[in-house]
Amino acid sequence: MNENLFKRNELLAEKTIKGLASRNMTGYYAATKEDALAQALSLIPEKSLVTMGGGMSVHEIGLVDALKAGAYDFLDRDEAADKRAAMLAAYDADFYLSSCNALTDDGILINIDGNANRVSAIAQGPRKVLFIVGINKICPDLDSAMKRARNVAAPANIQRFASLNPPCKKAGRCFDCKSPDTICCQFLITRYSMHKDRIHVILVNDALGF
Repeated sequence: MNENLFKRNELLAEKTIKGLASRNMTGYYAATKEDALAQALSLIPEKSLVTMGGGMSVHEIGLVDALKAGAYDFLDRDEAADKRAAMLAAYDADFYLSSCNALTDDGILINIDGNANRVSAIAQGPRKVLFIVGINKICPDLDSAMKRARNVAAPANIQRFASLNPPCKKAGRCFDCKSPDTICCQFLITRYSMHKDRIHVILVNDALGF
């Protein structure tokens, strides 16, 4: 990465971390994916029950592999015999891992979901929620963050599902559709955490996820 862009990203992360703090959430800066992995593991005690929804960024920094290889109770819903039971168990987890679809530079998190298992767990249930977020997802305000979530994250995410064909899959932008195949069923705006030390956000100076 160009050193000037890298420095700009550092400053943006610094501002966003202050914004998160003002909303009772804790932010961290990681210069690299490796730093992000180390920071994440420092926050998760061994023997913790850890699970997640769909989160490409969590995989991209190597956190899932590290948890599976370590002394953690990692519940992988994709490998569970009963996926519904695994998703319900997430509400009593010690740590819930996620990324976000967008966030503002003053600390508001935006997430869109289909089944709502991810947004509901972010909102309530797990003792702690740990977000892994690439610097590419930071937006200057709530309007631009919502537009990013709808017109960048969702149309990219839908490409993973061969059986689903909402309008955005072909056009690459949101149509505010009511297609039976839509994955934009629930929108969660996290503007403040009532419980201090519950929500943690690691900002990575790299482009991660969608």
